[in-house]
Amino acid sequence: MFRIVLLQLAATLVVAVVAGLWVGPRGAVSAALGGTAYILPNLLFVVRLAAASKRGQASTATFFVGELVKILATIVILAAAQRFYDVHWLAMLVGLFAALKANLFAFLLKT
Repeated sequence: MFRIVLLQLAATLVVAVVAGLWVGPRGAVSAALGGTAYILPNLLFVVRLAAASKRGQASTATFFVGELVKILATIVILAAAQRFYDVHWLAMLVGLFAALKANLFAFLLKT
């Protein structure tokens, strides 16, 4: 699970560099904020799920509550980024999309 979070981080960094070259520093920061809005809650979800699994307390409810918290946290981070920083929307959404779709590439890397 942690490998997927690292893959999401790598995808976000690549998109941030490309956005920085394309739009400038504002684009790089916006893409990084978009990716971080998904990576940070996902990392916390993975840590919580791994801890519950080690204790033998992982259940369907744990998973669904964690997913709900992850979605709400992503929305809050995106709203805060928009409120406190002059985001470049396209770069931010591409950064978010890259982090979201990095999960699909994890299947290609699994051996």
